[in-house]
Amino acid sequence: MGEIVIKATGIVRRIDELGRVVIPKPIRRTMRIRENDALEIYTDKNGEIIFKKYSPMAEFASYAAMLCDSLSESTKRPVAICDCDEVIASSGAPEKELLRRNVSEELDMIIQSRQLYQYKAGGRKLPAIEDNENYFVSISAPILADGDIWGSVVFFIKEDGGEDTEVEQKLAQNAAAFLGKQVDI
Repeated sequence: MGEIVIKATGIVRRIDELGRVVIPKPIRRTMRIRENDALEIYTDKNGEIIFKKYSPMAEFASYAAMLCDSLSESTKRPVAICDCDEVIASSGAPEKELLRRNVSEELDMIIQSRQLYQYKAGGRKLPAIEDNENYFVSISAPILADGDIWGSVVFFIKEDGGEDTEVEQKLAQNAAAFLGKQVDI
């Protein structure tokens, strides 16, 4: 599971008669936990209980990485596949700039809209990654499975980028549909 850093919040909650505990709003906001999000529950040898936000997309990271490589090689553009919180696979850009980085609020809103997004030349460039002004959203195609949003296939533009072709838009949509079918299985 890797090294876990436990940070005290000073917040104490009691378990109710049904065994429930409320995760405080500041923690939910910081961890981007929304109503109906799935959480994995772990215990360690010291008796600690650990909640981790569940991402079914993370299970497909190796498929996603191969798909990103293929898309990036064919378009000569940086590409990433994100779950609803972070980049799980990328190609065409240094990994440290994108991989495991949180998506920006703007990209999060695009993902949650469940709609295809395409940058229009001359329009406002939306940052794709939190605390990174080098990559902007060019195309974002939602990954949908069973009516739920699981993430997005994202093509990036740099500061000097232009508009995308219809081919790149279709590639993003097809990759998102493929991944959505993998999550459904």
